[in-house]
Amino acid sequence: MLHTMALLIYLALIGWTLRTLPLKLLLQSGKTQHLVFGSSVCLFILWLFRTGIYPGLNVHFLWLSALPLVLGLRWAIISSFVSLIGLTAAGLESIDMFGINGLLGCLVPIVVSYMIFSLAFHKLPRHLFIYIFVCAFAGGIVALTFKMLLMGGYYYLSGIYEWQIIVDNYLILTPLLLFPEGMLNGMTITLLIIYLPGWVNTFYDKHYLYNK
Repeated sequence: MLHTMALLIYLALIGWTLRTLPLKLLLQSGKTQHLVFGSSVCLFILWLFRTGIYPGLNVHFLWLSALPLVLGLRWAIISSFVSLIGLTAAGLESIDMFGINGLLGCLVPIVVSYMIFSLAFHKLPRHLFIYIFVCAFAGGIVALTFKMLLMGGYYYLSGIYEWQIIVDNYLILTPLLLFPEGMLNGMTITLLIIYLPGWVNTFYDKHYLYNK
């Protein structure tokens, strides 16, 4: 029942996101196609590298903080959706878990990351280092923390695993992943704004570089 509800909610949110996106731009703009689907491929490859002892309690890097900074919130949601479809079709994720993985593993980290960017943009000085270290680096850390806590809570509340198993085999790995996750997102954004700033949808020279 919970799986079905999560799937319906996730697909409804994906449908709403698609309705609000300029899909004609995707068909007409090669740049948009390359960024959206190229990001999906990068996510798919990154998510292939995972480890875990118990089914479902797998850990891997997310890269879901840099994604909305590059693509914007709505395209990032669609890009992660495509990657999740690929992983599920490849048998790396259970089809029964598609809605849960979509909501807790993709949507929540992306929305949390974008909220951090939005709060930093409106509440903090608009400075290059704040963009990199708060929006990308810290955003990656917070997003991964949310994802692992929510997934751990789901497995416990659904009765699949005991809490001690979740802590000893899943949540205990969270501190080991936080800094590398932050570095992955921070370095991605740093390299892109140096060499390909036009690819970063949320980066504006007039806000972060001029008169700084």
